[in-house]
Amino acid sequence: LRLAGGRSRCEGRVEMEQGGSWGTVCDDAWDMADADVVCRQLRCGRAVRVHAGAAFGKGGGPILRDEVGCQGHEEHLWECPAVTEHDCSHKEDAGVVCSEHQEWRLSGGRDGCAGRVEVFFRGTWSTVCDSTWYDTEARVLCRTLGCGEPLRKLFFHHTLPGRMVYECESLQPSLAQCRWAYNKSAPCHQSRAVGVVCNGTEP
Repeated sequence: LRLAGGRSRCEGRVEMEQGGSWGTVCDDAWDMADADVVCRQLRCGRAVRVHAGAAFGKGGGPILRDEVGCQGHEEHLWECPAVTEHDCSHKEDAGVVCSEHQEWRLSGGRDGCAGRVEVFFRGTWSTVCDSTWYDTEARVLCRTLGCGEPLRKLFFHHTLPGRMVYECESLQPSLAQCRWAYNKSAPCHQSRAVGVVCNGTEP
């Protein structure tokens, strides 16, 4: 089992391998219970969003399951009742966003390339602590967002429920590949919420 077409391994179009070829799952009756099984099987936490209609792009290969009917407690997606005969096309490929997926945005600035750093994680938006936020972290984020390189650092108040801290020892493909901690009070104690202005404009 894997997720494809997303921004991390914990988001995307649901694909499974059967008989040596990868295929997709049809979105008929696709719901949170089905998605929960996928997320848990991939060690991606729980499902926070389900997607129908090939939201992560159309897959290829056979459509291996239709009318999936998981209870939500199954260990593997292929243990759930489903129909193998289908009337679907790839424009109906099912997708999921799991809680361990991280996505980022800059909010409150002139466009999507400037503002307070916010991260969507475990179903909610959180701010990022400035305690270990330096040039490397800012460069990783600006590049991930397609916004070029960082120009300057900004400071805001923490007004969202969660707090995240990142520590990048090198230029990683995304902040999720750096060291990070969620809602740990020590590194965030007396911190401000960090913001950044990147030199690009919103792609």
